[in-house]
Amino acid sequence: MARFVAQRLLRLVGVLLTITVASFFFMHVIPGDPITVRLGEHATPQAVSQLTAQLGLDHPWYVQLLRYLGSAAHGDLGASIFDQQSVTGKLLQYFPATIELGLAAMLVAILVGVPAGVAAAVHRGKGLDAAIMTLVLVGVSIPVFWLGWMLVYLFGVVPDRWHLDLFPISGRLALQYTVSPITHLVILDALLEGNWGAAADGIWHLALPAVTLGTIPVAIIAKMTRSGMLEVLGSDYIRTARAKGLDERAVVLRHGLRNALIPILTVVGLQTGLLLGGAVLTESIFAWPGVGRLAFEAISNRDFPVVNGCILLFAVTFVVVNTIVDLLYAAANPRIRYS
Repeated sequence: MARFVAQRLLRLVGVLLTITVASFFFMHVIPGDPITVRLGEHATPQAVSQLTAQLGLDHPWYVQLLRYLGSAAHGDLGASIFDQQSVTGKLLQYFPATIELGLAAMLVAILVGVPAGVAAAVHRGKGLDAAIMTLVLVGVSIPVFWLGWMLVYLFGVVPDRWHLDLFPISGRLALQYTVSPITHLVILDALLEGNWGAAADGIWHLALPAVTLGTIPVAIIAKMTRSGMLEVLGSDYIRTARAKGLDERAVVLRHGLRNALIPILTVVGLQTGLLLGGAVLTESIFAWPGVGRLAFEAISNRDFPVVNGCILLFAVTFVVVNTIVDLLYAAANPRIRYS
């Protein structure tokens, strides 16, 4: 186990180094000037020169990269070019919202996708199977930005014409609620305080963004679950279990689903890493204060330190989540051991 963790840590270092170099290079190649964004087009040459030197942007990009790597090795990700706030502070401020949204979206995907895939496999070739697979195809095909705007319009704009407040379309919590930032996860903090009204309001605000973001994962999980279950249900030990007279539900769930968990866990891990990496479109549509929205604004402002900080956070999140999934393989299948 220790060797496995050490290998993953070495891989993480290599991934972070590669991504940092690539992001530095491309951010300096693409058009745009962060100095112009900050000072405006009518800034004097003296002001431009002074700010450029102050931010260290007067050096070649590879010199800036070496300085950045040296600072990052000591835990300093620099300061935002746009507002001079600490990048680490910004990430700590925005990441909890992304965690909350990503986990909620994945919860929706698992609660809908796994039962749908199991039902489709059990009723293979029947009407229910065809209906579920059709919905899966639709779910994968619908663009996230279109679905988000449709949900905003149908559940926010249209009901408002009749003075109905069905779902909020922005933010994490209504203004009348105040929650102490214990974990910075609004719903969890509200529950820890016993503030049930705030917790319910947080879930209410989270509903539409979570459904929007969870649409593609739910389709992929349902398809993978169906595929895995079909392979398992056709195996000899399932036929033996049925021949012994075991209850069909026990055969499907206890013997079938558990042995089909490996590919399902793989997909869940990959999708969770992607969701926690920042759902830029969903967070922008619903004005959700997460890392995806922060990254979008940083790219628009050519804010190199914030962009690089977001990218590093995405990479760390993805590797950590998939390492956890690898460890869960052993729980799902005792024959798997790491040494």
